[in-house]
Amino acid sequence: MPDSKAPSTFAGLMSLVPTSFYYGNAVGLVQEHSDYVRLRYHAGQRQAVEFQALLGHVTRALARHGAGKLLIDQRAMAPYSPPEQAYVLQQWLPRTIVEGHYRWGAVVMAQDVFARLAMDTIRTQAQTLPLTYRFFTEEPEALAWLHMC
Repeated sequence: MPDSKAPSTFAGLMSLVPTSFYYGNAVGLVQEHSDYVRLRYHAGQRQAVEFQALLGHVTRALARHGAGKLLIDQRAMAPYSPPEQAYVLQQWLPRTIVEGHYRWGAVVMAQDVFARLAMDTIRTQAQTLPLTYRFFTEEPEALAWLHMC
């Protein structure tokens, strides 16, 4: 017997989503919080179209939000592929700094050592950009730093 309290429409389903939800797909989830935007990667390999869509929504959420702060939860993330690294460095970061006013990134590091190495490559190559990254093993410390920015 169906639950009579369960929403039967898309609008009804959306009413159950936390107000901080912004976008999600197979690659990850974007949420808005009071003074930052959160990007949480899901586990598994990524399709380029979904990866780029997710990051595009991060850019829009940052622009809409205006604080320039991003919490990046990479704990479950698979390593970036070389094309993904190139996309982040050559297209997404420059566009997001300008359009999304991205300035501060608190990264909760991936559990996978190869994912951490891939992120180190991006961090090293992005050093000339007007962006400050800090890396953390635990989310509370990442949030504490981000709140101070």
